[in-house]
Amino acid sequence: MNKVVGSSAIKAKITDNQVIMFGGFLECGVPNQLIDILLEEEVKGITLIGNDTGFTDRKLGSLIVNKRVKKVIASHIGTNRETGRQMNQGEIEVELVPQGTLVERIRSYGAGLGGVYTPTGIGTVVEDGKEKKVIDGKEYILELPLGADLALLKAWKADQAGNLVYRYSAQNFNPIMAMAAELVIVEAEEIVPVGTLNPNEVITPGIFVDYILNTA
Repeated sequence: MNKVVGSSAIKAKITDNQVIMFGGFLECGVPNQLIDILLEEEVKGITLIGNDTGFTDRKLGSLIVNKRVKKVIASHIGTNRETGRQMNQGEIEVELVPQGTLVERIRSYGAGLGGVYTPTGIGTVVEDGKEKKVIDGKEYILELPLGADLALLKAWKADQAGNLVYRYSAQNFNPIMAMAAELVIVEAEEIVPVGTLNPNEVITPGIFVDYILNTA
């Protein structure tokens, strides 16, 4: 099955008020062309799930600057001052999650688990309102699964069936997010015919991918 589609097909799948996961770590592995589509379509009310909110002068950060986001679930927001300003002004809701916990919450959703117990955050505001459990004399917080309506991801190479290869640290959150969204859309630097990729290099199997943006 050829999953490569044009931008019009992608636009048809995007609506206001969606929970959207964004692959990437700062500017590494961020699906900038897919973010351009969100900006062009003036999509709003986004709940943004990702490692961070980028920079004010870059694509991901532009979603914040242009006030397209109503809630952020991320590990840090320090590189985007506008996120902090909007949070302090009550214009946006921000849920800060320790990075390892964020990954595990996403992984839990993709694996069909009920959550994960972690000691990270014990004795801090992170534990407020959460169930805790003592295991072998050590206290843990129950962190619940985190899924999304849509995941926008970036790959180095994709074949037409959606098998993905990532390059170096640009892999980051992308593979785990591919398993945790109802709809997965990918932007790739290169799209190749089925059978071209070395199966041993494929990190995300095509079964997890719904669409690949035709960037030609």
